[in-house]
Amino acid sequence: MSTYLPLVDEKGHIIGRATRETCHSGSFLLHPVVHLHVFNQQGLLYLQKRAETKDIQPGKWDTSVGGHVDEGESIETALLREAEEELGLTNIQPCFLFSYPFRSPVEYELVHTYYLCTDQMPNPDPEEISEGRFWTREAILSSLGDNLFTPNFESEIRWVFDCLDGATNQIK
Repeated sequence: MSTYLPLVDEKGHIIGRATRETCHSGSFLLHPVVHLHVFNQQGLLYLQKRAETKDIQPGKWDTSVGGHVDEGESIETALLREAEEELGLTNIQPCFLFSYPFRSPVEYELVHTYYLCTDQMPNPDPEEISEGRFWTREAILSSLGDNLFTPNFESEIRWVFDCLDGATNQIK
């Protein structure tokens, strides 16, 4: 059975639906996704390394949590579901940062980006994530452009750091 994703306009209004396979086939149908950047109390950012079995960007380091919004699901519900499925994080209160459209060679996503500071230790799902670890800001910034990270992560992370620099001094 195919999973259906909502299709949206650039403001996030639902305008239709399509299968996940159709959305990832080069159709460039805009569909919503969620990203969560998970920081620990020391200001380190947890990144996941995508499993080699993933159909898009296998083996690349990526956002702490990322996933599609399913048909009939709210952005917030999808975010909490993905955080629990991918990292076992529960009872969290992520903070919204921004949304933006991102076009890759095979898909077009409306990305809803959040962050979280927590003392919960991530417990990655081995079917989705081959490994995960906390990174310093300096290690991330010095590795941009080295083909370690997904293109989407590379395009987003500077905005995340810029937003957080203006909002809090907790993130190092």
